[in-house]
Amino acid sequence: MIRTRAAVIASLAVLLPACDATSHTSDPTAARPSGAVSLSTSPVAGLGTVVVNLQGRTLYTFARDKAKKVTCTGRCAQLWRPLKLTAKQEPSMSGGVEASLVSSDPDPAGGRVVTYAGWPLYVYAADQAAGSLHGQALTSSGGAWYAISPSGTVIRTRVERNDTIY
Repeated sequence: MIRTRAAVIASLAVLLPACDATSHTSDPTAARPSGAVSLSTSPVAGLGTVVVNLQGRTLYTFARDKAKKVTCTGRCAQLWRPLKLTAKQEPSMSGGVEASLVSSDPDPAGGRVVTYAGWPLYVYAADQAAGSLHGQALTSSGGAWYAISPSGTVIRTRVERNDTIY
């Protein structure tokens, strides 16, 4: 099981850089010209209600960030894509998202990353559908990754995964 997960992560690390960097129309974390970088909430089996992006994909926090600044860059950011804003964008909110908990931090790679309760937010590349939790409590890129609740609490609950879908 661990070997399978490691093989998949290694495969993603090889494949993601090969993607055309100019083609971001299908990238759910890419900033959209209309300003549609959006946070919402959704119930997810095994965790309860979590903060999600516009496509309903789980947004994760990175324990190494320590709710202070973006530390996932380079190869890490290829697998764990930061939820980015352009200079003039503001995220929109719906569902149970608390506006007072939404902000942004500078991204060392440029632009800004949306934060929730101080935690920079990321989408895991292996989560291809709404409700996926392949990144939950996963140790990757030098730290652990967790979903976040609408109240701003990092959810450290482990969930059972089916590694065959990675």
